[in-house]
Amino acid sequence: GQCDIVMTSVQNFAAASAADQQQQQQPTMIDLDIHLRTKMVRYWSYIQAAAIRIGDDILEVTGSGVGVNNNSNSHYWINYEYSGELTDIGGFPVTVSPRNNKYTIDLDSVYPGQRIEIKTFKEFVSVKIIGATEESFGNAVGITGNYQTGKTLGRDGATELDDFNELGLEWQVLPSDGKLFHELARRPQFPELCYLPEDPRGSRARRLAESDITEKAAEKACARLVDEFDRKGCVYDILATQDLDMVGAY
Repeated sequence: GQCDIVMTSVQNFAAASAADQQQQQQPTMIDLDIHLRTKMVRYWSYIQAAAIRIGDDILEVTGSGVGVNNNSNSHYWINYEYSGELTDIGGFPVTVSPRNNKYTIDLDSVYPGQRIEIKTFKEFVSVKIIGATEESFGNAVGITGNYQTGKTLGRDGATELDDFNELGLEWQVLPSDGKLFHELARRPQFPELCYLPEDPRGSRARRLAESDITEKAAEKACARLVDEFDRKGCVYDILATQDLDMVGAY
């Protein structure tokens, strides 16, 4: 579907920086939030932008061709400033790859060996949390589910939701979740609900029947990927977009 989604939200993720603690006269903890902005195309959708807030800092990343007229691989806003000085977010260092298609937030100072990666490929964006542990993301909530059990739960923390449309509607960004994206007018915004594809299974079956790229060809293109989850996602993306180059997103 199409809307803004809470990927994950972690309260008391880390201690505020020493400077912030001194300014506020007391030790404080900072939260982490990751929101995704999805775009619907026929029966499938993709992540068009991602916004990460750690403490008071917000980093937003989009793929190519979204909102800015140039040929860059991606675009970013730091605290709503386009291409502003980007050194850290919430005190965690940020590095950008030479091709401007990968943004790495290094969590090592608090959680050794852990990081958050935002990657872009054409207009597509992905977010991956590397090395997550119960200490860092054990109390996370959002569409990615419960860390301990892997169950996809509702906002009440108890209701298990197996239908992806229901899950997406449950974790649509609400006013209480905060507004992380610089463009606030993009529809839908709650109380307008996420746009959902009509008859997605039927449309997908018809499109696959008409496809030039077969499932076998997609599997061959994605065979080099070691992670099984990545391989499945790669095959789906190639079949949905009818673009073998989508393997480059992985």
